Amino acid sequence: MGLRSILLTGAAVMCVAGPGYAQEAADGDDIVVVGRYTVDEQIDTATGLGLTVRETPQSVTVVTQQRITDQNLQTIADVVRNTAGVSMVEVDDVRNVFNARGFEITNYQIDGVPLSWSLAGDAAETLADVSIFERVEFVRGATGLLTGAGDPSASINLVRKHADARDLEAYIRGSFGSWENRQIEADVASALNASGSIRGRFVAKYEEGESYIDLFNFDKTVFYGVIEADVTDATTVRVGASQQTNNPTAPLWGALPTFYTNGELTNLPRSQSTSANWAYWDTQNTNYFANIDHEFANGWRLTFNYNRLINGAETEILYLYGAIDEATGVGLATWPYKSDGESVQDSFDIQLRGDYTLFGRVHEFTVGALHSQQDADTHAFAATGPNAFLPATSLYTWDGAFPRPEFSTAGTHDQAIETEQSGYFAATRINATDALSVIAGARVSSWERSGTEYGVMQNYSADDVVIPYLGVLYNLTPTHRLYASYTEIFQPQNLRTETGATLDPIVGQAYEIGLKSAFLNDALQTSFAIFSITQDGLGQPTGGAIPGTNPPEFAYRAAEGATSEGLEFEVLGRVTENWNVSLGYSQFEIEDASGGEVNTDQARQSFTLFTTYSFDGALDGLTLGGGATWRSYAYTNATNPVTLAPTRIEQDEYALVNLMARYDLTDQVSVQANADNVFDETYYSQIRYFSQYRYGAPRNYTVALTYRF
Repeated sequence: MGLRSILLTGAAVMCVAGPGYAQEAADGDDIVVVGRYTVDEQIDTATGLGLTVRETPQSVTVVTQQRITDQNLQTIADVVRNTAGVSMVEVDDVRNVFNARGFEITNYQIDGVPLSWSLAGDAAETLADVSIFERVEFVRGATGLLTGAGDPSASINLVRKHADARDLEAYIRGSFGSWENRQIEADVASALNASGSIRGRFVAKYEEGESYIDLFNFDKTVFYGVIEADVTDATTVRVGASQQTNNPTAPLWGALPTFYTNGELTNLPRSQSTSANWAYWDTQNTNYFANIDHEFANGWRLTFNYNRLINGAETEILYLYGAIDEATGVGLATWPYKSDGESVQDSFDIQLRGDYTLFGRVHEFTVGALHSQQDADTHAFAATGPNAFLPATSLYTWDGAFPRPEFSTAGTHDQAIETEQSGYFAATRINATDALSVIAGARVSSWERSGTEYGVMQNYSADDVVIPYLGVLYNLTPTHRLYASYTEIFQPQNLRTETGATLDPIVGQAYEIGLKSAFLNDALQTSFAIFSITQDGLGQPTGGAIPGTNPPEFAYRAAEGATSEGLEFEVLGRVTENWNVSLGYSQFEIEDASGGEVNTDQARQSFTLFTTYSFDGALDGLTLGGGATWRSYAYTNATNPVTLAPTRIEQDEYALVNLMARYDLTDQVSVQANADNVFDETYYSQIRYFSQYRYGAPRNYTVALTYRF
């Protein structure tokens, strides 16, 4: 039986078994407070000690289900785009790169278990649909204690929806929007037996539509199912699976050409496509998981997790590059490409944590281990025949009717890479006084990568690398907490130089101090952080490609002494019972050892705001909201291919304004409208790779109808 059949069967069982059981949270599970922009739950993203956001000595943002709903966020990329202190680069219609504090984010987790994504997410990992997640957690700064690599930017933890309902709870939502976008989504949760000791949840979603970019259209299918069983009063077992399938037609591979043949910068329309009608980039992301959670009589808890991730992509795509004649629109070269690739990762994680007493005070301790293995294989099929590598027709009249070449039936094994990682960690929180606590821990990691890429042997290993972690928290008052943290950085890189050699791992240190506060009985929370990060060996794009790679692979160089210093400020929560607010500001400066700017395509300052207000009285049932995202000036250095002079590709500061309105027609039925980029701001969402640029989305809207039962 296939995964889709299994999930559909599980949904049918829940619908039949659901009615008739008392509604309450499953024993031992944390309760998610609906209708808030903050959470009370403990998080494991940073230390593994099960601390709250205010107890974690790092800058933390949790995007709750309420915010996801209010802002109509559909994918992980949407969440990143609307979260303070993080940003994204849209490489093309499938790939995205996330950034924080001036550096790329490479650490990802699902329910606290580290996972690996392909380079820039070319299997559409960054387009993972958030319908299957309860919330998204961002911990800025290095989290090497748990993730095995001390990436100083941030770690993103995706928290799945759990099966914690003992009565039937469900909703179905349908929506339509700009560019013929249509969606239907259902979420069903229920107990599966009379006692409620076995519970299930099923999520399904279908979406199809077009784009502001010509030719492009797509469909997406999402399935998720999970069953939780209380085997005993102390032991809970959770098993489940998810699958997302994306089928885009005529997707952009890469972005738009930047230069005319006279050396001037191009100014193409936002709707410009460089794809072909025959092009596709089909992806499928499958996840099987199992979890066992056991609480001992003394209160200590043992957790075991298993995850199997299968990310696959099949492509026939077209890349256009070069300079175009300003008068005629011709001049671009073409590179057709066909591939079939898959990445399979198996992860095992075990953790024990609990309290202990020392010197008359209670402290916390955790110890754990993780092992993961990832096998990535990609076969490429060369374009052949008379239509291979024909020059492009005029971009001004481009309609996608470009001849499809023949592709070889015998593929070349362009990528055959195995990555294996093992780690052991331990951490403790010592509560020295009622006001002062110290968190100390370390991880011992081993990492090995071997195989071939484009005919080049890859063989790198690092054994028993120690990554220390230290944090201090001091309560100024019951509602104001100072903190400081330090960790070292060890980050292997899947990047290569122009000679094809893999860059050495990044090493460095990260420091952070801050203040976390709570107001209005913890309904409103604020955080302020100052950070300093130093890295050696940071990969920087050269702007060129690695010779002999088909398609062209970005080439990188190592930057020494890259230092990022900055601050972050955030306000999250409820000002009143009816008024939710999310506000954040971030700024940083990043330079290398010689004083040269690093990662200049990332805006040094950013501001995000979103707020909603729910009315009472005559307007009872009405919620209005809105906000803005502002980013400062950014640029990329390039070489003019005509004049050979240094040139900057620039993005001026810009602001995007978003609005929403929701009205509860009944207790069960609501209608919601969202409008994004209300003033139709024109801006670039990518100016980084191969001296090309991509436009961000223009003004668009969505209207949704939701029925809950």
